[in-house]
Amino acid sequence: MRYLFVLFVVIFISGCSFKNGVAVEQVRDLQEIPQDVSVYTKGLNAGYISSLEVYKKSYFKPWHQEKIAAPLEEAMWAYNIFTPEKSYGENLQHIEQSFFDAMQENSNFTAYASLNKPAVSLKNLNLRAFPTNRPLFRDPNAAGEGFPFDYLQNSTVGANKPLLVSHYSKDRAWVFVESSFAHGWVKSRDIVFIPKRYRDVYERVQQVFLLKDNTPIYDAKNNFLFYSRIGMMLPLIDANATTTTLLSVSKNAENKSLFHRSSLNNDVVHSGILAFNSANVNAVINELQKMHYGWGGMYGQRDCSSTMRDFFAPFGIWLPRNSSKQAQVGKIISLERMSDAQKLATIKKEGVAFRTLLYKHGHIVLYAGVYDDKVIVFQNMWGVKTLKDGKAGRFVVGRAVFSTLEIGKYLRHYDKKASLLSHLKSMNIIGH
Repeated sequence: MRYLFVLFVVIFISGCSFKNGVAVEQVRDLQEIPQDVSVYTKGLNAGYISSLEVYKKSYFKPWHQEKIAAPLEEAMWAYNIFTPEKSYGENLQHIEQSFFDAMQENSNFTAYASLNKPAVSLKNLNLRAFPTNRPLFRDPNAAGEGFPFDYLQNSTVGANKPLLVSHYSKDRAWVFVESSFAHGWVKSRDIVFIPKRYRDVYERVQQVFLLKDNTPIYDAKNNFLFYSRIGMMLPLIDANATTTTLLSVSKNAENKSLFHRSSLNNDVVHSGILAFNSANVNAVINELQKMHYGWGGMYGQRDCSSTMRDFFAPFGIWLPRNSSKQAQVGKIISLERMSDAQKLATIKKEGVAFRTLLYKHGHIVLYAGVYDDKVIVFQNMWGVKTLKDGKAGRFVVGRAVFSTLEIGKYLRHYDKKASLLSHLKSMNIIGH
C-alpha cells in the first residue's frame, strides 16, 4: 500500500511542481525548447542592417514637427470606446459615469495642439489614455481580462526621449504628448521643455545606445536621474578604457532644462548602432529575457510589441508601437488562407532568423529559426488560452520565452483552436 502511494506521488510530481504548497502545471514544451539564445544564433553575421542616420530621423521626429500629428479624434479614442457598464476600476467594481465626465473635463481638448512645444522625458513614463493613474479594466471575471490589462495604459516612453507637447490638462498636472511612436498623457512634472539651440546640439553629436535595463544613471554629483532602458540613445561626451560619459537632462526649480555629465561602465553602452551578429543578438536577447510581461510596458516590464521595438532599436531599426503596424515593416508575406503545414513550410523557407516578425491579430513574435525541425519563436507573452467544460481560461506564462508556435499544446485543457500557429496572418522580414 505504501509503495502504491509513493508511486502515485512520483507520477503526480512528474507532471506538476509545487508552489506555496499548491500543485502548478508546467508548460512542458518550454522545458523541451532551449531558453539559451546562443543555441539559435550560431553563425549569425549579417553586418549592419540599418544606419544611425536613418534611425535618428524617426527617433528625433517629435522635435521636427510643427504641430502634434495625431488627429483630435485619435487622441480621444478612449473616450469613444469605454463606457461605465463595461469598465471596472481598481476595486473591481463598475466605474461610474462621473469618472468619465471628470476625465473629459480635465483633458481640456479644446486646447488640443495649441502648445506644440518640444520637450524631453525626465524618467521612464507611462503614456496614459486619460490624465490619471487609475486603471480601467474589462470584466475581471472573463479570461484574459482584469489585471494586468489596464486599458488606459497606452505605452511607455524611456527617459530623455524627444517629445512634442500638445497642451496641458485643466489642472495642469498632466500634459498630452507625442513621442516618435505613441501619444498619451504624462505627468507635467516629468517632462522639461528644451530650447532649439540645445536640441540641435543634442541631436547633432555622436550618439550612444544603452544596452542594459535598470542601470541607475546619476549626475556628476551622484544624484540619481533615471534608469537605463535598452534602446535608449544619449549624446556622447567622452570615453576611456573603462567608462563612457554621456549627456543627460534634468530640470531645475524653475522648470528649466539642466544638462549633466553621466558616466557609465562601457559594458552598458555602445557608440552607434550594433552589427547584427551572434554576440550582439545574444547580448540584447539575454537582457530582454530578464523582463516579465507588462501590458503596455507597465511596471517597468514589456509586452509583445515593446519587446520587438527594444530588440531592434540597438541595431538601428525603428519600429512602430503596436503589433499590427510592426507587421507592415519590411518585406511582407501573407500567411492567410494557408494550412498550418503550409505556414510552417513558408516560414522555414522564407524566414530570416531574428529579423522576421510573425503576426496574428493582437500579438507579434520574433522568428528565431528551426530547432529539432520545429519553428522556434521568441515572444513576450501573458498566457496560453485554455478551455475546460466550455469555459475559457488562461495558463499564465507572463514572461519572454523561446517556444514553438503551439506553446502549451501539452496542457490538459489546451484550446487547440486558439493556437498561435493557426491564427498567424503574416510574416515580415526586417532590414530586407
